[in-house]
Formats: sequence, structure tokens, C-alpha cells
Amino acid sequence: MNPFPLQKKIFKLLYCLLVLLVSGGTLTAQTGQAVSGRVLNERNEPLTGVTVLVKGTTAGTVTDASGNYELQVPNLGATLVYSYIGFARQEVRIANRSRIDVVLKEEEDRLQELVVVGSRSQNRSVTETPVAIDIIPIQEIIGTSGQLDVNMLLQYVAPSFNVNRQSGSDGSDHVDPATIRGLGPDQTLVLINGKRRHQSSLINIFGTRGRGNTGTDLNTIPAAAIDRVEILRDGASAQYGSDAIAGVINIVLKSSVNEFTGSINTGVTTEGDGENLQLNGNYGFELGQLAGKRGFVNMTMDYLHRNRTNRPADPNVYEVYRRQFGDALSDNFATILNAELPVSEQSSFYAFGGFNFRDTDAYAWTREAGDDRNIPSIYPNGFDPRIQSRITDRSISAGLRSSIKDWAVDLNNTYGANRFHYLVDGTLNASLLDESPTRFDAGGFELAQNTTSINLSRYFQDFLAGTNIAFGTEYRLERYQIFAGEEASWRNYGIIDTVIDGRLQQYDRLGRAGGSQGFPGFNPDNELDEYRTNIGVYVDGEFDFSRKFMIAAAARFEHYSDFGRTLNGKLATRLALTEAFALRGSLSTGFRAPSLAQIYFNSTFTDFVGGVAVDKVIAGNTSSITRKLGIPALKEERALNASLGFTATLGNFTATVDGYYVDIDDRIVLTGAFEDTDDVIGPDLQALNVGAAQFFTNAVDTRTRGLDVILNYNQRFGTDNRLNLSLAGNFNDMEITGINTTQRLQSKEDIYFGRREQLFLIASAPPSKINLIADYRFSGWNINAKLMRFGEIVLEDWDGEDDVYEANYTTDLAIARSFGDHLSLTLGGINIFDVYPTRQDPVATESGGLWDPVQMGFTGRFLYARLRLSL
Repeated sequence: MNPFPLQKKIFKLLYCLLVLLVSGGTLTAQTGQAVSGRVLNERNEPLTGVTVLVKGTTAGTVTDASGNYELQVPNLGATLVYSYIGFARQEVRIANRSRIDVVLKEEEDRLQELVVVGSRSQNRSVTETPVAIDIIPIQEIIGTSGQLDVNMLLQYVAPSFNVNRQSGSDGSDHVDPATIRGLGPDQTLVLINGKRRHQSSLINIFGTRGRGNTGTDLNTIPAAAIDRVEILRDGASAQYGSDAIAGVINIVLKSSVNEFTGSINTGVTTEGDGENLQLNGNYGFELGQLAGKRGFVNMTMDYLHRNRTNRPADPNVYEVYRRQFGDALSDNFATILNAELPVSEQSSFYAFGGFNFRDTDAYAWTREAGDDRNIPSIYPNGFDPRIQSRITDRSISAGLRSSIKDWAVDLNNTYGANRFHYLVDGTLNASLLDESPTRFDAGGFELAQNTTSINLSRYFQDFLAGTNIAFGTEYRLERYQIFAGEEASWRNYGIIDTVIDGRLQQYDRLGRAGGSQGFPGFNPDNELDEYRTNIGVYVDGEFDFSRKFMIAAAARFEHYSDFGRTLNGKLATRLALTEAFALRGSLSTGFRAPSLAQIYFNSTFTDFVGGVAVDKVIAGNTSSITRKLGIPALKEERALNASLGFTATLGNFTATVDGYYVDIDDRIVLTGAFEDTDDVIGPDLQALNVGAAQFFTNAVDTRTRGLDVILNYNQRFGTDNRLNLSLAGNFNDMEITGINTTQRLQSKEDIYFGRREQLFLIASAPPSKINLIADYRFSGWNINAKLMRFGEIVLEDWDGEDDVYEANYTTDLAIARSFGDHLSLTLGGINIFDVYPTRQDPVATESGGLWDPVQMGFTGRFLYARLRLSL
């Protein structure tokens, strides 16, 4: 059954209703008065693409190539708001004038920029919001960074954001799991242009942070397509729904026109591997003009090649299980389009979306020549299986924005899908002996999501000191599939039916492992095609009692077809004690629905005990195995969030300090493996012919407390010289407050979620992460230096010993030179002092290397060059 046509019908119905409303609103709309002018910078140069809005409404325009603008205003007593990336926001009262020329001042500080996420008011800047929001100007960062993908760019500028590159972790080598404040990858909601983004179809299983979680693959969005990233560091389930326990990342795509920007980026480690090559281009053009509003189409294409690295342990020093240990090889192609077209004086049609294809190749653990999983006639020296993936990601979002009697209305439909297809190369199926192929199609999975929403928002300028009311509804459908690989990728050809002790059983006549070594394929019994629906309704209000005091409140009700209902609320406030100092805080409840992958993912591989074949499984939550053993059905994770902080401005110095508290009950994790020798459920496993089983379950309660500090100072010397200093830190403490086993397994906490797994969960973020950035620009030169400190992390190895990764520092340096207005060259180094994490015993680490994956990475020094062109 394919339920998507039902959603299409709903969308068409909503669309027709909105068109009727828009038509009626347009007929009664007042023409108003015309205001025009020009916007310049401090050097009297025209600024193209400056947003000019009538405060408190959705009416507005952007400046053309000469900096000119013209728009209709409801009355000549209104206020115009001018905003532009890299410049201070400016408000100007019209005061009966028909022409207004404005000079915008450049500003390194992002705190005055209008935000999309965290507030549905169009009149709120970062310092005016009651919660913590980071505004990250990606295009500015790219100019002085050797990081080429979005995950790593954010890792080195946002202290609360953490990402790990994995090795030897199956699918997680191909999609980097990322977190905010050390919470789960699936506890952060990702938006594109304010619309919900679909997650990756991958669920992290082996040797990784975020084990048992799904997440959103940010690297499917090329950095060249992004104008800025907004990170809401506060629980927002009441505003945006599921997945927003830790916060929200909103990626705002570029909308520039009449400008081509492109770059060639390349680099290599000082070990001579890990070569990177990136080619990208971005161009936008105008698309129609109506009532002072200009349409646009902005397009980006990006290709990124990242070669593998190899940092194996010295076999003369250590017993070594892996000859290949390091980052995976990856080829990533992406294209993104962002467009808007005015269709009436009050309305605009918009669309954005893209396609991403990633081809990856990662080494699994070594099979030695004498291993019984090897066939010496095929690999006389043993072999290193390579897990490859073909990841296809596609998305399209389209909608209509309109203003109906001062209500801003947004009707939208967003579709996205992610397909993860495994191939295994340089391997074999040992049960086929000399006849085994060396390459297999191992199957995979796919996740599709379609979201239809209608949102209404209105700013009441004359109620209190200003009030914004928003409400809306969202209908979402999700579909999850697992598809099988070829037979040889999963079958053991040595198994035959035989009678043992009067019972018909399967017996292994060869004693050889079946399936593709490194990653066994999904078999037909694993295949599934499941879906669910969800409908949500929210109301959101922001009340300015005065210019100094405001309160925001939100409530959201959601109903899921598979587990039921949830209601969440949020209160937030901001109090400006002076023009330069304000207190802010929030209190909210949150939730996260179990993902379809957590409910239905299942995997089976065959092992042998005394020559008899037994299945080892990750059992789906709805499977007969799970039900027989009394594992309960998954339910939502529930959270309580609180924050308290302040913002301060003193001349060129700004500071934001925010403390936070996140208490989460019933977090979903993957349990340890229960063997068929277990004294409680072992007999049940034996009766099912299952040698070992793992489950997804709501097993863990956690409490996270922390502090975010961001200090920024900028100073201009003359016309061209500018210094910016920033110190940002995240201090994070997570504790596990409860392990929730079933009544039957109350004495099995060490297997259910033992200390080893607990430490992996806690290490999702270091206890402290601090970055100091100094950026100096003068006469066409730009020098940028970053010092990063990663706090100490403790993990438990396979021997039950603590592996301590001591606190460590990395240093980046970049020097950029502009040649006129169109060309710039950057030379730089990442980790220029070639610092590595604390070495461990590779025999006992999770990854089989000298280090487990930690936030600072294990690649060493990387040198790079970037050539940027702007036309």
C-alpha cells in the first residue's frame, strides 16, 4: 500500500482553500503609498539584495544591482526595517517621506541579525529572543577554513555542536553522527529554510556515538549553497514537534542574484593521504518582478572527493587486528536550487530542493591469511573487506506565502527521501570455498518523508508593546523500507538439514562462515515496508509588555498512528535591565517519537555453536522474538528543558551566557547482546534457535547540565583594518539517572545497558569544548587563527579497562589574499602542530585502532589551498 496519494489530495484541498483566501484578500487590499530609495555601505557603494520590510507585516522588497528599492507601504507613518548579511540591522520611520536613502554599517557581530528559527515573529533579532541562538555566516567562515563539509564547519565554530568521524563502524563510516550538547543525533531537528528536513535512513549500530539512533545527514547540503546556519540551543518540541529536544538547526539557503561564486579547494595530510578536492559554483538570477517584489532562482553544484587515510598501529609494537584504519574514501555530488516568484502583490510562490549522491568506500577489520573465514586460494595474504555505500538523497519543498488581512500565511509541502545501498568488495563468502565471488550486493534501506503544513502568523503592533500570534497544523507521513541483498551476500551454503536428537535441525557441514565478510547482506526475512502518519497542531504567542520585557508561550498537540498522543508546552521570557544587558530564560516539555528504523530495523547473521547453526539477531521491536521475551513496545522519549542566561553589550564587546538543564526519560537505545546461555531468557532463545539477540528499548534516563559562553570583540582601525576576537565554550555534564529494564530482566542491567555503553553515550560530547578565534583583515589580507580545546573523555575498552583520552588542543591557521573584487586565494593548515588523541591498545578499542573516534579526530595535520572566484 502506498499512502502518499492521500496526502496529495489533502495538500490540493488546502492549496485550493488558500488560493480562494488569497484571491479575496487581494481584492480588498489597499494600494497604500509608494516609498523608494537607495541603500549604500559606508564606502558609498551600492548594496544588492538588501531586505527592506515594513515592520510588523510581510510586505517588503530587496534592493537591485544599483542598491535601489521601491515598495508600497500601508501608510507614511510606518517603519522600514533594512537587513543584510554582515551589516547592522537598521530601522527607519517613514515620517511622511516618499524617498529614504540609507547607509548600512558593516558589523562582525551577528547578534542583531533577524532570525527565522526560534521565533515566528518577523521583528526579532538574536539579542531580542528569549532563548540562545547562534547565527553562523557560512560564506564568511568558508573563506578562512579548510573544512569542506557542513558537519566539520559547524564542529569548529559552534562549541555545542559535536561530530565524530568513524572507522570500522559499518554504515556510520559513511554518515557522520552529529549532536548538540551531547544529546542524541535524532534529538536535534533540522530545518531547511524553516521547513522540516528528512532524516537519514541509516541507524547507527556498531562502534559509534549515537548508537541505536538515527540522525540527519547535514553533508547532503553543500556549504556553497548556504547563506547562514541558525542553531537554536533550546528545547523546541512545543514549537516544531518531534526531534527538537536538544534544539533546532535551520539551514538558510542563498538567495543572491546576478553573481557567480565558485571555488576550487584542495589539500592533503602531511602523511601524504586524505587528499581532498572540491569544485563548486553558485549562481542566481532574477525571476520576475511584481509590486516591488523581485523573484529569484539560485542554483548550486558541488563535487567533493575525499580520499581515505590510514593510521594503523605498528605491528612491531602492538598486536594488530586491522591493517587499514582511518577515514573512508568518499565522492560526493550535490546540487541545490532555491527559488521564489511573486504571483500577486500579496503572494509569492517558492520552491527549493536538491539531489545528493555519495559513493563511499571504507575498510572493515582484517581477515588474516590463516583465518577460517579466509580462502587462501583467493587471498593468500588474507584480506581487508571494504564496505561500500551508494547513498542517494533527494528532496523538494514548494509552497505559497501570502498576506491575508495582515496575516502571514504559508502553505507548504515538503518531500524528502534517503536511500542507503550497501556493497561489499574485496571480500568473499567462505562457505562457497574457491567458487566465491569477491564482490556482493548486500541490500540496504530507505526512508521517505512527506510533510504538508499550513502556518499563519500576525504581528499586532498596537496590542501591548507588540504581540505576535502564530498557529498552524502539520500532517506528516513516513515510510521505511529494508531491501534484501543478493543471495550469496547472506546465505551459508554449508548448512544442510539433518536430524539431531530426533529433531530436524540445520547443521553446518563445512564449518565456514556464510555471507559476505565485513558486512553480511540483508536476507528476504529482513525485508519490510512500513509507514506511519502524524498530525500536529500548535499555537505560539510572543507578547512584548514593553520594549524591555516580553513573554513567549507555545503549545503543541501531536497524534501518531503507531503510538498515540502527546501534548507539550513552552514558556520563555526576556527582561532588558538596560539597553546593554538583558536576562533570558525558558522552561519547556519535549518529546521525541521513536523513529521507524528503531521500531522496525532488524538484521540477522548466522553463527555456529558446536557446529550447529544459530541466528544472532537485532530483533525489530514488533517481532515475535521481542514479544516472546517481554520487551515492551517503544514509546516516545520525554524531556524537561530549562535555561537561564543573559546577553550583554559594551561598545564593541558582546557576550551571551546561557545555562541549561535537560532531563530526558525513556531514551531509546540498543541493548547489549543476550546470549542463549543466559539464565533467564536463554531457554527462550534456544527454543527460537537464536544464539544471541539485541533490542531497541526505552532503557535510559539521563540528566544533562551545562553552560554555553560566547564572547565577541570587534574593532575597526581606519577604513580597511578590522580585528575580531571570539571566545566560545560549551561545558557539558551528562549523567545517567536510571536504567529501565523489564521486570523479567531486572538483574541484567550490565547486559541491558552496561558501563561500557553508558560511557559511549556520555562521550557524545566532551565535558568541555572551547574555541578561541582571532580574525584580522587589512588591505586585502585576512589572517585567521583558531585554537580548539577538547576536554578529557573516558571510555571502557573490550578488556574492561578505562581508556582515557586526555584533554588536548588543536590549532588552525589561514592566510587569505584578495586580488581585486573577484579573486581570492587562501593557504592554511588544520591542526598545524600535528596533535593526535591519547594512544590506546588497538586490540581492546572498539574500533580496532590506536584511538576510538573522538571529536578532535585522528587524521593529524592537514594543509590546504582554496581559490575563490566571484563575478
